[in-house]
Amino acid sequence: MSINEASRCFAFEADFMGSWRCIPLCVRRKLDLAGIKLKLRHWLALDQRERQQLVDWLDGPDALQALATHLKQRTAAMADGPVGALPIPPAPLWRRPQPPETVTAALQPMGRAMGGDQWRRLSELERFALCKLARPGHDHHNLAHALAEFNLP
Repeated sequence: MSINEASRCFAFEADFMGSWRCIPLCVRRKLDLAGIKLKLRHWLALDQRERQQLVDWLDGPDALQALATHLKQRTAAMADGPVGALPIPPAPLWRRPQPPETVTAALQPMGRAMGGDQWRRLSELERFALCKLARPGHDHHNLAHALAEFNLP
């Protein structure tokens, strides 16, 4: 993924960009790939500069390993304890050639559908975002905004 794409924040996240009061999807993708569970309280305990550093962090294998090490060390003394570990997905849903069932199921109530060609034209970060926004139990309030931003009919 390009440096710009690894740090890309979406327009539908604009309400918290700059202040970084929520963890942006570009950071959440890096955390998933690094096997790190960063709580919102951890994120908010970081200063503005540190949050921006995580947004700008590269996402190659060595960089992701360095990210995991950095966050474990940085959060070790925090009130909420250190970051947790997540299993690193060997075949993440967003890297598969077809849209996952969670995405297609979330689109149905909206009267929308997505085929494999549309899915493959999206960037990896866009596919990641759709997977996160379409999770069962998620309110899906940004899903329509994401589809519009990604120019999906």
